[in-house]
Amino acid sequence: MSVEKKYFGTLADGSDVSLYILKAGRFQAAFSDYGATWISFLMPDRNGVIEDVILGFSTLSPYAAKHPFFGSTVGRFANRIADARFKLDGKEYQLFANNGTNHLHGGRRGFDKVLWSASIFESENAVRFSRKSLDGEEGYPGNLTCQVFVSLSNDGRLKLRYTANADARTPVNLTNHAYFNLEGEGKGTILNHILTLNASRYLPVDSRQIPLPAAPLTVEGSVFDFRKPKRVGADMGSELSGYDHCYVIDRGETTSIMECAAISAPISGRRLKVSTTLPGVQFYTGNNLSSLTGKQGSLYDKYSGFCLETQYFPDSPNRDDFPSCILSPGQTWEHETEYCFSIS
Repeated sequence: MSVEKKYFGTLADGSDVSLYILKAGRFQAAFSDYGATWISFLMPDRNGVIEDVILGFSTLSPYAAKHPFFGSTVGRFANRIADARFKLDGKEYQLFANNGTNHLHGGRRGFDKVLWSASIFESENAVRFSRKSLDGEEGYPGNLTCQVFVSLSNDGRLKLRYTANADARTPVNLTNHAYFNLEGEGKGTILNHILTLNASRYLPVDSRQIPLPAAPLTVEGSVFDFRKPKRVGADMGSELSGYDHCYVIDRGETTSIMECAAISAPISGRRLKVSTTLPGVQFYTGNNLSSLTGKQGSLYDKYSGFCLETQYFPDSPNRDDFPSCILSPGQTWEHETEYCFSIS
């Protein structure tokens, strides 16, 4: 196992950006300190062919421009907040609307668009990314200090451990927005991948992708039911053009890390299991990807990748009936998500 630091590029302000390459057995992951971004994940298929299963770019410049959050660490709040505002302790906070009238993935300049500090921990085959989000950044209250600890082990387990502390009550919802294609990035669509979700309920949404006022709905008898292994594209058609929905993980009373998703690619034999301590997982099938040039000239179109974003529920700051995402002074926001890659 090893961790290597390499030059990745230079930002417009003259800041150098680095790439951190973690190697363990047959697996290799790369993260950048720009946006604490997951750049690549190399692994063999069932025939031993090594390929990258993460969508993204080969150079820094496209990451520094507008892109669909490829591999980004998203914050201060992942997903959408309705009308880009919320009330907390009797005060209304106005955020930046960057998704129609909604606030999405941290706003105009979220955590994905800033340079993080990074430290290597060779004994754990890990890198820690850290940053401080100042009071008022993108409209949020309080100074927030946060860290993402990334580690990779020989058995293909990549762990993300998130921690955050604040000096005022504030919403926190951190996730990673990696797009996966287990056949290999640029190798067609993910519609034939086989998915299982440990979720018997999901959050129906309105035309703005904001959860409806009612309680989560059962997946029973619907196109949203992935409790048993099912092809991703099996129920997609005229009534459902793709998935972009938050699922309520069936975790009962436990707050421990538990598996929320398992997905496999039939041709390559690659498999991925996702476990988390968070209450929900957003399943997205890359519905809005369109003629985007990625790594080594790969073309990313609709359904070229899938996301499994572990998180608190969308619009949680405005929903008292959802698990609370509010962090108070003296508390630590601490969650973990684990991606376990294997070959069948």
